[in-house]
Amino acid sequence: MIEETIAEVFAAGGCRGSLCALEVDGPGRVSVAGGEPAVAASTFKIAVGLEFFCQAAQGELDPAERVVVSPAGATPGGQGLCITEDPVEISLRDVARLMLTISDNTAADVLIRRVGIERIRARLTGLGLTGFHLPGTIQHELDTAARGAGFAGWGAMAGMIRDAASPEEGEAMWRRVLASPGMRPGRISSATADDLAALLRVVWRDEAGPAQACAQLRRTMGQQRLTRKIAAGFGPEVLVASKSGTVPGGVSNDVGVVAFPDGRRYAVAVLTRSLTPGAPTREDVLGTAARVALDHLRTGRVPRSE
Repeated sequence: MIEETIAEVFAAGGCRGSLCALEVDGPGRVSVAGGEPAVAASTFKIAVGLEFFCQAAQGELDPAERVVVSPAGATPGGQGLCITEDPVEISLRDVARLMLTISDNTAADVLIRRVGIERIRARLTGLGLTGFHLPGTIQHELDTAARGAGFAGWGAMAGMIRDAASPEEGEAMWRRVLASPGMRPGRISSATADDLAALLRVVWRDEAGPAQACAQLRRTMGQQRLTRKIAAGFGPEVLVASKSGTVPGGVSNDVGVVAFPDGRRYAVAVLTRSLTPGAPTREDVLGTAARVALDHLRTGRVPRSE
């Protein structure tokens, strides 16, 4: 059974996982625990990007509108607008590009506040994608995770980890966060593999909103250069446009569309979580699981796990 083979891939990587692979232009489908809610990490930014590009295509906002992003209002995230030392003036369109290509958390929060979390939820519901749970900004969910572990908020937790007496003490605090109720699906941004793959399928079929918006989202996702996850399972002749999501030491996700030279396309979502809080998931597991699923869809055979 293909489900058993993919479960073996996850187990070999020290994680539990869920996967959904859908043929974009046909009925092919593989789903392994695909209906189970999982921490989405940054994969939910696809939904933010879709709503932004839809509002732009419908004339509700100007993607060239300039915004000033101040370091004082930055969301923790490690790159892009999250680490600037001076205010940055930038277009909303380029904010979306930073969110989708380098997973800039500050950029994501700028767009969530601009387009409205209620509008994002409503679009997903309208598409029949009810497996998403999006509570609000990333800053909000970071604070939720920290409070679930007994800290006053994310800033307080980060300060205590930074000032810990030893690296081991800091790592123990972080493991406490990873294992806390605040890191459970339904408390922070969550999704199912089935719905994430279905979302990409309708985007690639121009069925998620105006065709112009779907095309812009596809182009921007295609600019992500992270190739250690789903893309690692395929050769250079296979094109992958994806959005990854990571919680260090806990969650490693990737969601994307895999296009083969013969023109066949597949929407794939792979969501994994380490069996041991603090122990990183091997990223190549995601590519292996995706390849096994697509080999099955393309040939009808069940490949052997590695």
